[in-house]
Amino acid sequence: MLCKGTRGGWLKYPGNPVLGGELGTCFDVSVVPDEGKYRMYFSWRPKKCIGYVESDDGIHWSTPIVCIEPMPTSKGWQDDLNRPCVIKHAGKYHMWYTGQFKPGEADGSSHIFYATSEDGIRFSRAIDTPVLYPETQWEKSAVMNPDVMWDPEQDMYRIWYSAGEQYEPNAIGYATSHDGITWTKNNANPVFCAAPENDWEKHKVAGCHVVYKEGWYFIFYIGYQNEPYAQIGLARSRDGVNGWEKHPQNPIIAPDEGNWDQEACYKPYAIEEDSGWKLWYNGRIGLSEQIGMAVHNGLDLGF
Repeated sequence: MLCKGTRGGWLKYPGNPVLGGELGTCFDVSVVPDEGKYRMYFSWRPKKCIGYVESDDGIHWSTPIVCIEPMPTSKGWQDDLNRPCVIKHAGKYHMWYTGQFKPGEADGSSHIFYATSEDGIRFSRAIDTPVLYPETQWEKSAVMNPDVMWDPEQDMYRIWYSAGEQYEPNAIGYATSHDGITWTKNNANPVFCAAPENDWEKHKVAGCHVVYKEGWYFIFYIGYQNEPYAQIGLARSRDGVNGWEKHPQNPIIAPDEGNWDQEACYKPYAIEEDSGWKLWYNGRIGLSEQIGMAVHNGLDLGF
């Protein structure tokens, strides 16, 4: 089926989705290029865990395995694990992920936890309690969707996270840490918010991935026109916190009517390669969510 829901030089892979189907709902990926292959970490809803697959081309993926499971002794805080971010730093794999206490979709809570791995496949919790939790008015009952990078110049981790309501968070905050466990939140949070003047993202923004390139921080993010309808946008900032400039052709990825992603496009994760970009995202139709891919030929993102 012809895919039309892209702008700014992005093209959806015509064989989408690349992960899902009989696996059930798969969403919110993190991808690590490593040793000549792609390692993908994803939310695997039927198993309430973080799943792991690998690929040579970013399209065809191995049989998934569980890399970290729910924690029965967490008193509900880690009943359901999802929305991971994994980076490789100092020879070790570091994962920040969301643990959800879900008595109901609307009245539960979400927190961010931290685990590490020597092989990038089996992860162990570095600490059993949350490393980030809702504590301010704008964060309401949920912090989730961690996106972390290591900043060698400042010798610290930097995290962009979503917070607000449990079902779909409202905005994006920012914090820093030297050990991945103790975080200092930015006093001006949230640092990235919905834009009422832009119809496609007037309701909420969340679920971001940040890439540093040539003096700019590029943020790929979900923009919500309303609660169920989501698209993917792009912006940039010199410091990753202030002065965000939106892409002139936003949204760059949108649902395609009659396709697997016809109701929403969520949680982008983009990687720059030698001649262009690969971007994975989850699309929804009804209650089904699967993972697809888009590509951008050329490195210039069009600002």
